[in-house]
Amino acid sequence: MIYRENAPLASGRIRREGNRPLIQRWDVITIGNLSRNRYWSEGDDQAVRPALCTSTLIRGEGICLLVDPPLADPERMAFELSRRVGLAPADVTTVFLTHAHGDHTAGLDNFPQAEWLAAPDVAARLTSARPGGGSIRPAGEAIANCIAVVPTPGHTRDHHSLQFECDGLRVVVAGDAVMTRDFWQDRQGFFNSVDFKQAARTMDDLAQRADIIVPGHDNYFLLRP
Repeated sequence: MIYRENAPLASGRIRREGNRPLIQRWDVITIGNLSRNRYWSEGDDQAVRPALCTSTLIRGEGICLLVDPPLADPERMAFELSRRVGLAPADVTTVFLTHAHGDHTAGLDNFPQAEWLAAPDVAARLTSARPGGGSIRPAGEAIANCIAVVPTPGHTRDHHSLQFECDGLRVVVAGDAVMTRDFWQDRQGFFNSVDFKQAARTMDDLAQRADIIVPGHDNYFLLRP
């Protein structure tokens, strides 16, 4: 395992209390899938199935943060939270949106009690598209001083991922900066990426940052055994 304690992040260093990291647990709530997957001999020109994004719950000191809530139906969203972690939507304190695509924001309204966060440009775009529907606040460089908000452009120009330390490993919840493990291995962006060269550079950067990648439409995978 290649691991450097308190590895530098885009926003500085992860804060710890003594030897105890502030992030205590993370769980994948939904394992996503793509609407079309070139690695399954499917063309990019037509959707084969409804897209579902991977959603991740991060828990620590005073925070229960859900990344990219995928399910608009409140009963389905509540069921997945209960099934995976034994929690209800009301237990979620914060929702973070990696970018403005609808499959990553569909379940936002199921968490009215939570603080809604995104990178500044994403927050402004989503809020302007939701007149009277609640505002998304701009996130700073870190959330709760223990989760770094990392620019990861390529899929969209303002895409941001989250990076944190848990159980001695550096975890990146990548959103659509990494679509699936296959796309990662070939450093490929999805068909609707705005900049394919930048998407590849972003993945190269994440390879230096992470021990675990949680992609936008697949299960998590380990980079270094």
